This record gives sequence, structure tokens and C-alpha cells, in this order.
Amino acid sequence: MATNVILEFEKPIVELEQKIAEMRALADSLDIQDQITELEAQVELLRADVYRNLTRWQRVQIARHPDRPYSLDYFTHCFEEFVELHGDRAYRDDPAIVGGLARLNGKSVVVVGHQKGRDTKTNLYRNFGMPNPEGYRKAHRLFAMAERFSLPVVCLLDTPGAFPGLEAEERGQAEAIARNLFQMACLRTPIVIMVIGEGASGGALGIGVGDRILMAENAWYSVIAPESCSSILWRSWEYKEQAAEALKLTAADLITVGVIDRIVAEPVGGAHRHPERMFETVQQALFEEVTALQRIPIDTLVNQRREKFYRMGVWTE
Repeated sequence: MATNVILEFEKPIVELEQKIAEMRALADSLDIQDQITELEAQVELLRADVYRNLTRWQRVQIARHPDRPYSLDYFTHCFEEFVELHGDRAYRDDPAIVGGLARLNGKSVVVVGHQKGRDTKTNLYRNFGMPNPEGYRKAHRLFAMAERFSLPVVCLLDTPGAFPGLEAEERGQAEAIARNLFQMACLRTPIVIMVIGEGASGGALGIGVGDRILMAENAWYSVIAPESCSSILWRSWEYKEQAAEALKLTAADLITVGVIDRIVAEPVGGAHRHPERMFETVQQALFEEVTALQRIPIDTLVNQRREKFYRMGVWTE
């Protein structure tokens, strides 16, 4: 569903594209094909230059683009025979977290991911991708099933955070996330995580403990969103760009400190510009990681997973 959302830094590119479209309309009556070709080359050079030099805040904006592929899009296009499973067997089904059984290039896997909506109606239904406790408990049930049947787990992260409402706290939001962290740290099956859009705080980490952490080139992953950080530090959302720079929340930042293991390249212009190419890239990356992890003895795998997270946040003076 294309929304024609144009980000501020994309406007020079869009203006040139519109000019090319106008020239094409006149191409039958005027001999301007050479000029069109030259202008198209300029657009590609400009696009490459813009996206090669994005600021951290600009990457946050791309990660939130409404046309960007969401978890269900990846489940449909990167996997075969996806069967969605519902409910936490305790309270209700949470549409903000989706998951089920699927095949990845023929390999049986369990998939789990955050899911946003495309418009007002579906965003309300999906709670804007902010899970309630029952969403994390549904994921917990799916992880247990994966372990029982020795199926690798693939999780896609894309949430502005766990739902902060009173009812979520009443039903044990913190406990549900904490239980998932403990379960995933000990789960005796391979786990591959990929941040496909927004990876905010415990809302993302609640399904984010794994053996390999992948991250899309224009995704972000942080303990707090830039706007919330700005609100806390400067008592205003006006400093969100400075907050994004300080948080160092991009894939390029996080791979240098060992928080993630691999950056998954996006098409120039972002995943939403050429989703088919993005699906192919993600499918290949996930298949490679799952295949490699399945070769490691399970005791070794679990120990390596724990050590991986033990090393984070440790420093010496």
C-alpha cells in the first residue's frame, strides 16, 4: 500500500523525478530523449549520495516509513507455508505480535515478529505495533513449541516500545518481558533475530535475545526513542535530532560495539522503495544464519548465546 510519503531530505530527488515524468510526456513530440537519459543519471547519482550520507535521525525516519515492509510481509515473501498461530492460552490474542510456523528455503522454523498497521483502522487493531503482556506470552508459547520440536526461531523486531498503558501494567507487562528474556537465554534451539524497522527498549528486547542479531541498514535499535530521550534531557521534543546522534542507534554504530552481528543491506532509497529486492536479501541472510547455527552443538550454542550478552555493558577503567 503506497502512501506517497516523502521525507524532507528526499524532496530534491522527487522534484527531479517529477521533471523527468513531465519530459517523458513530451518525448513523442520533442527530441529530448538524450536530456531525459542525462537527467535520470543525475537522479541516480543524487539518490546514492543522499542515502550514503544519512544522519542518524534521517535513518530513524526511514525506519518509520509507512510503506516499509512489516513482519507479515516478510513472513509471506521470505518464507513458505506460513501458518499463523494465535493467543497466549491465558487472556487473549495480541495482534501487535504475530507468529507461527513456516519454512525457510525448505527448513521448518518458528517465526515471531512485531506487527504495525498501514492505516488508522489497522494501526488501532495492531495497537501501533506496541505489544501488551499477552503478546509476549504468545511469543513465549511459540518459543516453547520451537524448543519441543527442535525448530529454529526467527524473530523480527519492529516496535516503538511495549504498550505503556495502565492495563498492560496490571496484567504484568514487566513480568512477561522478563520471563521471555530468561526463556530465550536458555532456549535449546537456534535463535536468529533481525531488527527490520524500529527496535525500541524492552518492547523489542522482549523477543530479541538470540544467537545472531541482524539489523537492516536503515533500522534503529536503542533503549529509548530519540523523542523520548529529548523530552527527558531537554524537556522538549525539539532536540530529537541531537538525541539520535547521542544515542548512536544505527546499525553502523551498533555493530562496532558488538550489540549486533550483521548489517543487512537495503536497496538504495530504503526497503520500501524496492521491497522485492529486500525480501530476497533478507531471505538469503536468514537462511545463511539458521544453517550455520544448526551445525553448532546445542550446549555450545546456548553457552555462546549467554556469553554474548554477558559481554555487553562490561567495561574496565
